Amino acid sequence: MKEYIRKAMLIGIGLAATTREKVEESIAELVKKGELSEKEGKELVNELLERSKKVKEEWDKRVERAIADAFGRLSIPTKRELDELKVRVEALERTLEKGQENKG
Repeated sequence: MKEYIRKAMLIGIGLAATTREKVEESIAELVKKGELSEKEGKELVNELLERSKKVKEEWDKRVERAIADAFGRLSIPTKRELDELKVRVEALERTLEKGQENKG
């Protein structure tokens, strides 16, 4: 079982960003060689895909934080801030248009 865990970790590291198809191919090869049973292979595929999903989610969060931090340091407004400004400008334009209509 220790060997199984070791192999799972090594494969997990190497396949962190690969597709389900590639994971299944790699595990099928281990099953074919007799290094894993078919049941262990299926379990390993599911485990690796779940681990890959978690790694990707964590990576995405880190990238988003890094970008947000960089934008903050550079004083670049976020999309939300720009959208809020757009709403305010549109409201001011409507107010000005109403004022001009009342004069005319």
